[in-house]
Amino acid sequence: MESAGRSKVASSDLTRRELLAVAAVTGGALVGGDFMPGATPPANAQGTAAVSTVLDVILRVNGTEHRLALDSRTTLLDALREHLHLTGSKKGCGLGQCGACTVLMDGKRVKSCLSLAALVEGREITTMEGLAQGDELHPLQAAFIDRDAFQCGYCTPGQIMAGVACIAEGHAGSPEQIREWMSGNLCRCGAYDHIVATIQDAAQGAGSVRGG
Repeated sequence: MESAGRSKVASSDLTRRELLAVAAVTGGALVGGDFMPGATPPANAQGTAAVSTVLDVILRVNGTEHRLALDSRTTLLDALREHLHLTGSKKGCGLGQCGACTVLMDGKRVKSCLSLAALVEGREITTMEGLAQGDELHPLQAAFIDRDAFQCGYCTPGQIMAGVACIAEGHAGSPEQIREWMSGNLCRCGAYDHIVATIQDAAQGAGSVRGG
């Protein structure tokens, strides 16, 4: 009996090294749920945290108002892509670091993955889809094509939206200034030289090359 008891304890006992290995693989969920006294099982913990509130939200996007019922945690990016089907704004890092989701809010650039849709009511949101006037491209859109300023194209919408703001802000007076003010938008293909030249061309065409 005693031998059987020792055997049972030994089979459920983990060494420190084994415990760390299990934690590394499971992210600690298995360790916490199975071995910590009084711990809440992961499934139950997730169920408790999943409580949400649905809100009626009015978003003004590209000049049109949209009434939506959204989870209070919905980001502006997800509202645009999943609810309004405006997929020009891209999902990149989800942390506001790559700039692929950049849109204009009241004319200023914002990372839509970091903005909650419920908090932007009454703001004027402009996405890539709202730049062109019918079949006539925005000057910066046309310049991106003329300058071949994209490769895979995934970052292009965010680059263009940020570029429009960069020009409007008067931060396109030189290649160095453009690089500084566009540094929040990453291009994994490395088309930076073309992007800078494109923004400079569009800025000169718009007569907006003041410093600042």
